[in-house]
Amino acid sequence: MFAKFTAIIQNKFKYKIFLLQNLPLAFFVGLKIDSINETHAAVAVKMKWLNKNPFRSIYFAVLSMAAELSTGVLAFGNIYKRDVGVSMLVAKVEGEFYKKAVGKIVFTCVDGKLIEATINKAIATGEGLTIICVSEGKNEAGDVVALFKFTWTFKRK
Repeated sequence: MFAKFTAIIQNKFKYKIFLLQNLPLAFFVGLKIDSINETHAAVAVKMKWLNKNPFRSIYFAVLSMAAELSTGVLAFGNIYKRDVGVSMLVAKVEGEFYKKAVGKIVFTCVDGKLIEATINKAIATGEGLTIICVSEGKNEAGDVVALFKFTWTFKRK
């Protein structure tokens, strides 16, 4: 089912509809899926008038949204159209900021297999399970701008 979900996400028109239905603020601040497969997801955001702060950089909340989407899209892809419903929820967020975020920032999460295994185990056992997913944001020069850790919980419905 992950392949069906990525087909939607990688189609520009369907992705915009997905955002408007599920994450309207992500649509308005300009979050884009840079790449996605079963192991990783990368989400890009460019600085523009709507997502800037008074310090001439991208507002921290927008950076957090991009980082969360890079982890959440992997989770959503793994629960999409399953026979069994799975609830997913962010329980905790930690963020560290290293450089001013200007230009294009790409957040990458490489925890796809961990997410898949956790969801499968939550379905099999019926237990609520928790994992920590990391998303690293880099600027166009390849410098790390921010690092986020999202604690996700998954439970079979």
